[in-house]
Amino acid sequence: MAEIFESAGIALLYGMVGFVVMAVGFIALDLVTPGKLVHVVWTERNRGAAVLLAGQTIAIGLVIEQSIRASESELGLAQGLFSTLLYGLAGVVVMTLISVVVGLLTPGRLGHAVLDDNGTSPHPAAWVQAAMYLGTAFMVGAAVS
Repeated sequence: MAEIFESAGIALLYGMVGFVVMAVGFIALDLVTPGKLVHVVWTERNRGAAVLLAGQTIAIGLVIEQSIRASESELGLAQGLFSTLLYGLAGVVVMTLISVVVGLLTPGRLGHAVLDDNGTSPHPAAWVQAAMYLGTAFMVGAAVS
């Protein structure tokens, strides 16, 4: 029974690290998209912003999953948590940089295109941006594993 509680505690700690990385990812996405993301998604109900945020959240989850698997836990729990945090933050940085670079390479302003919601469906750029986050997650995940 003690093993179950210990494992649950460890899972909780890794979950907290994942939550911190997701929060940092949310802030990074908020910085590179026009408007306040909370307002745009929850109040304005912008589908493009929701697709983008959902894609990024799944992507960060994938990076965290691979980071936990590759964590330096054989050196102790603290090392494992720290390496997971660093790997996860590296994923957020790479995702954000790719978003900025792609925004510079596409016609117009990518952030505005992504949020161009016609009322029934998100702009195709939102799906592309979300897929870029997922592709980046697979790359970063492979790099840390």
